[in-house]
Amino acid sequence: MNPPGLKVDTADGTLTLLGDWTQSGLSAADARFRERLEQAAAQAAGWNLDAIGHLDSCGAALLWQVWGQRWPQAVTAAEPLRVLLARLAALPPLPAPPGGQASGWRILPVFVGDVMLTLCRQLRDVTMLFGQLLIASGWILRYPVDMPWRGLSANLFRVGVKALGITALVGFLIGIVLSYLSAQQLARYGANILVVDLLGVGILRELGPMLAAILVAGRSGSAITAELGVMKIRQELDAMLAMGLSPNLSLVWPRVVALIIAMPLVALWTDVMALIGGALAAWVSLDLPLAVFIDRFPTAVAVKHLYLGLGKSLVFGALIGLVACRNGLGVAPNSESLGAATTRAVVVSITLVILADAVFAILFSPFQVQ
Repeated sequence: MNPPGLKVDTADGTLTLLGDWTQSGLSAADARFRERLEQAAAQAAGWNLDAIGHLDSCGAALLWQVWGQRWPQAVTAAEPLRVLLARLAALPPLPAPPGGQASGWRILPVFVGDVMLTLCRQLRDVTMLFGQLLIASGWILRYPVDMPWRGLSANLFRVGVKALGITALVGFLIGIVLSYLSAQQLARYGANILVVDLLGVGILRELGPMLAAILVAGRSGSAITAELGVMKIRQELDAMLAMGLSPNLSLVWPRVVALIIAMPLVALWTDVMALIGGALAAWVSLDLPLAVFIDRFPTAVAVKHLYLGLGKSLVFGALIGLVACRNGLGVAPNSESLGAATTRAVVVSITLVILADAVFAILFSPFQVQ
C-alpha cells in the first residue's frame, strides 16, 4: 500500500495524484494531507489521475468534495476511475442541514415541548424502575439473608451523615433571611410575635423539606448517577449479571432505600437549623427574646405541619433516588453521555421534587395553615 501523494507540474500547472487513494491509504496519510490537497487544488490548472494505484469510494468522495461537487475543466483519468467518479456525481446532492434554532414565537413552544417530553420519558423510566424495586423488595422479604446491609449502611452514611454540614449551613442562613424579611413587614403592624408562626409553618411544612431535597439532589443524586454510570462504562454491571448478581438488588435498592430513610432525617435537621437561624435573627431584628420564641412555638405551630413535611420528604427521597439510578443505568459507553446523564439527573430530580410539592400543596389544602 502506497500512501496518497501529490505532484505539481510547474510547466503547465497540472496536479498529478500518486499512490493509493483508498480508505486505508488515506488513513495512513499525515494529518495535514487534506489541507495540502485543498491548497494545491486551488492553484491547479488540470488534474492527472493516471498515476493513481487504487481508488475506492472514500478517495473518490474526497476528490469530489475538493472539486466542489462538480467536474474540473481538465481531468485525465483511466476509464474505470471515470466510471467511479461519474457514479458519485450522479448521486443526488446531500440535503441541506436543518436550520438553526427556532426563532421568534417558535422558541417557547419548542422549549416547553422538549421539557415535557423529557419529563414524560423520565417518569416512564422511573415507574419501570420502581416496579423492579418492588420485586426486589419482595425478594428481600422472602429471603432476608439477601438483604444488602453493607450497601444500605454505606449509602445511609453518604447521603445522610455527610449531608448534615451543607444542609445545616443553608438552613441556618435561610432562616436568618426569612426572619429578617418577615421582620420588616411585621414591625409595621406591631405584630412581631407572629414571626414565630410564619417561620414555624413555612419552614416545617415547605422550606425545610424543599431545601433538603434540592441539596440532596445536587449532592447525592449526581454522585449516584456518576457512580452507576462509571460502572456501566467499565462493564461492571455486565460482570455482575454474568456472576448471577442482580444490579437492582445490589446497587439500586440500597441507594433508593437509603435516600428514603435519610431524607426525613435530613429535612428535620434542616428544619431545626433554619428555626435556630430564624430565632436568632428575630432576637436581633425584632428584639424578640429566645425564651418567648421557644414558649410560643408549640402553641403557634401545629404538629401536623411537621408530619406533612416529613411525609413529603419520603416521596422526595424516593424520586431523587429513582431518577439518579435510572440515569446512571442508562449511560452510554462514553464520557459525554456520563456528563449529560449527571446533569439531567439533577435537573429532572429538582423539577420532579418541585412538581411533587405542588401536588402535595393541592392535596393537603384541607389541612389549613393555622
